[in-house]
Amino acid sequence: MAGHSQFKNIMHKKGKQDAIRSKIFSKLAREITVAAKMGMPDPNMNPRLRLAIQAARAENMPKDNIERAIKKAAGGDSENYDEVRYEGYAPGGVAVIVEALTDNRNRTAGEVRSFFTKSGGALAETGAVSFMFDHVGEIEFDAKAASEDAMMEAAIEAGADDAQSGADGHVITTSMEAFAEVAKTLEAKFGEPRKSKLVWRPQNTIGVDDETGEKILKLIGNLEDNDDVQNVFANFEISESLMAKLGG
Repeated sequence: MAGHSQFKNIMHKKGKQDAIRSKIFSKLAREITVAAKMGMPDPNMNPRLRLAIQAARAENMPKDNIERAIKKAAGGDSENYDEVRYEGYAPGGVAVIVEALTDNRNRTAGEVRSFFTKSGGALAETGAVSFMFDHVGEIEFDAKAASEDAMMEAAIEAGADDAQSGADGHVITTSMEAFAEVAKTLEAKFGEPRKSKLVWRPQNTIGVDDETGEKILKLIGNLEDNDDVQNVFANFEISESLMAKLGG
């Protein structure tokens, strides 16, 4: 979601870098631990773990941190986390999906509900807004990885649904079912991708005024600052005037 990625860029520019990196590493380590616990601790035999490690590398997470998270799962001394999805509405009727890994469902649900309520939005039942999104895999490569034609041809051959190329790079879209295999095939051909993840892509986006946009960004910021929340997706666009105001 464009607004979401723009917001993250703004936060990285304005926030305290060390604190942001520490929180990102903590969430990445949690995903690695959960992935390793659910399957083999070998990324070559565990697609989810492989993707989690790639995500960690994309954020320049130290190798020692990655190995420690895997060993923690293999040793059986890690916490047990549940995967939970929350859905709700932000101000302006904007749909929001929140993915979390939590060791206490009641705590996380209460905190997420509080964030929505304080923003002027409302938490809803699971399934209330997810139908407005497509749950797909996204694989990103730098522009220099291949030409537009070469990437498109390779993506289609690998079983991807689409490939979009531009100055910023290549973005390949796949179904959830084909995601791991397509990512593995393209990596073998072009090297490790810049990013590789499952996302909730909005089918349509909503434009909001700047005041509403600021409220939505504050809600997303509060959610992402929560230790249990892994990802936040919403179907809105940040206006150019608000982007300029926030320094994006």
